[in-house]
Amino acid sequence: MSRNAVIGIVAVVAFIALLAWLSLGQKQHRVEVCVEFEGRQNCRIASGPTRDQALRTAADNACATIASGMTDSMACSHSKPVSVRWLD
Repeated sequence: MSRNAVIGIVAVVAFIALLAWLSLGQKQHRVEVCVEFEGRQNCRIASGPTRDQALRTAADNACATIASGMTDSMACSHSKPVSVRWLD
């Protein structure tokens, strides 16, 4: 096996290990958020490296299916959730 092939294999293995460490090595916060917007309600579960990011992601995902258009989506995302349940 040539030297370049060995270096290539080592680089690929190192890259895969880095991806695994970045995605699995960090503590993830999980949350279920329920939002209500214009009479419709939806709940979503999301995770993130911080509690704030997990909460924002869950709220945005819940709003995505009940709000139409960018203005409604932003209004929904900034409204207070009906319920928040941490799953950590």
